[in-house]
Amino acid sequence: MAEYFQTLDSLIALQKRVMALATQQAQEQAARTGTLMLVLAFVVLVLGVGTTWLITRSITRALGGEPAYASHIAAEIAAGNLAVTIQTAAGDGHSLLAQMRAMRDALAQVVASVRGSSEAVASASGQIAQGNHDLSARTESQASALEETAASMEQLSSTVRHNADNAQQANALAQSASQVATQGGAVVAQVVDTMRGISSASQRIADIIGVIDGIAFQTNILALNAAVEAARAGEQGRGFAVVASEVRQLAQRSAEAAKEIKLLIHDSSAQVQQGTQLVDNAGSTMDEVVASIRRVTDIMGEISAASREQSAGVAQVGEAVTQMDQATQQNAALVEEMAAAAGSLSQQARDLVQAVAVFHLTGTAPHAAQHGRAQGSAAGTRAPQGCHASAAPLGGPAYLALPD
Repeated sequence: MAEYFQTLDSLIALQKRVMALATQQAQEQAARTGTLMLVLAFVVLVLGVGTTWLITRSITRALGGEPAYASHIAAEIAAGNLAVTIQTAAGDGHSLLAQMRAMRDALAQVVASVRGSSEAVASASGQIAQGNHDLSARTESQASALEETAASMEQLSSTVRHNADNAQQANALAQSASQVATQGGAVVAQVVDTMRGISSASQRIADIIGVIDGIAFQTNILALNAAVEAARAGEQGRGFAVVASEVRQLAQRSAEAAKEIKLLIHDSSAQVQQGTQLVDNAGSTMDEVVASIRRVTDIMGEISAASREQSAGVAQVGEAVTQMDQATQQNAALVEEMAAAAGSLSQQARDLVQAVAVFHLTGTAPHAAQHGRAQGSAAGTRAPQGCHASAAPLGGPAYLALPD
């Protein structure tokens, strides 16, 4: 049992020596490893610093400047400040900042063109809208005038139709009057012929009365001769004397009656001649009346035809005025639509002007990134040393270029 414990103690002592040796070896190995780690760490640090410098230089060359500065420029352009200063190295035409500068120049030109065009469109659309408004007012006034003209033409058409009807009735009456006048002329001609016959008969009666007067004169002479012969015969011729006296008295009364009849016939002939003259004058007047009525009939016929043509012409004019009124109303509607479209275009142009107003194209823009401001920026947007400046387009600030 004692040997067992001695052996166990010996084993424990051996293990302790082994452990001490292992510990010493481990400490030595740890010391060598620490030294190696320090060397490796230094090498890695040197390599990391070099790699970082190379990467930073490559990124800086690719960007054309510091990333914070590039971010600042991008933010300014995104905010609409196209007059921002973009600093690049001399001869740099491929870096991000150089491309951003080219983009800024192109955007500035586009925005300037769009702004000018939109302002011109806004002004032109405003003028068009005003012109359309004036045209709409004039078109509405013309439409109102055409409506009044259409109403007046309708009244005129009714009046012309009424006049045409009256002219037609007057033409019919004139034709009837012409027929009556013609018939009257024929009757007057018959009366003239009759009066001429009466005048001729009166002349023959006067001749007969002259013959009767001659017979009475001769009878009176014969009665006087018979009385003379009866006086010569004495008592035997007394009865014959009485008869001769009676015959002479009859002859005297016949002569007196013939004289009175002759006077009456003379007066009647004078009156008949005067009547014949009057009837001749009446016939001439009736002929003139008939001719005048015929002329009036012809004129009324022409007036009736002209009235019918005028009525047809007025109807055509009324239809034309109605069509013009409809066309004017359609034009008024189109003008209103054009005015609305011009107003919408003007509003869109104003909206476009307001939309492009966010871009600043001058060097005095409130969002311009000045070089002094970049140096004092907390984001570290200062340009590298040795940069040179170049002028910005459209009145913008100068550029700064990085050295090679």
